[in-house]
Amino acid sequence: MSRKIIIAIDGYSSCGKSTLAKDLAKELGYVYVDSGAMYRAVTLYCIDNHIIQDGNLHAESLKFAMHDIQVGFRYDPLHNENITLLNGKDVEKEIRSMEVSRFVSQVSALKYVREAMVHLQRQIGKEKGIVMDGRDIGTVVFPKAELKIFLVAKPEIRAKRRFDELKSKGYEVSIKEIVENINHRDQYDTSRAESPLRKALDAIELDNSFLNPGQQLERVLSIARKKIADGVQN
Repeated sequence: MSRKIIIAIDGYSSCGKSTLAKDLAKELGYVYVDSGAMYRAVTLYCIDNHIIQDGNLHAESLKFAMHDIQVGFRYDPLHNENITLLNGKDVEKEIRSMEVSRFVSQVSALKYVREAMVHLQRQIGKEKGIVMDGRDIGTVVFPKAELKIFLVAKPEIRAKRRFDELKSKGYEVSIKEIVENINHRDQYDTSRAESPLRKALDAIELDNSFLNPGQQLERVLSIARKKIADGVQN
């Protein structure tokens, strides 16, 4: 019987982390956890409850509201993926909007938000056998993860991927708006004081600028299976 491991996938926005993580989890029979969806759910709560108003995030109001925010997942067997829940409601579509994207980096930079989400992420990963993607999974959430992947891609390719994804879901967006959002999030994610985006020292960097999802999956799946096999032999 093969052992189960934790696979942490980090990287910049729109690098294809979720696509890789979902495909990898499916191939290995693991649970996929989108950590970014958790922060997006908190951001959506802020928008819906006027904690974000006129482009400003009221951090103190959010701090007091955190005990009212419950983020969870429900497995959707039809699409073989987890649906994000905010206080029991399916918000999977709403959290992918550009409005949420504009503010999620600010929300996720708050120490008390990260502490709450990291606690939840670690609870989910207790039994291992998970693939989790985000910004600080290999550095903060699971620093002892058996396999860490750090994805990178050229900015213009990331913008095109994000544009295509949103258009396919019916969102009306411009490529200029997406480029600005990606640049803003990169700056915010790498410079924030709390758990900044950085590559773990033992992470494997993969530039997928010119890889299709199948090629990307093949490379990482090979590495993952070797990690699993090595652990069993040891």
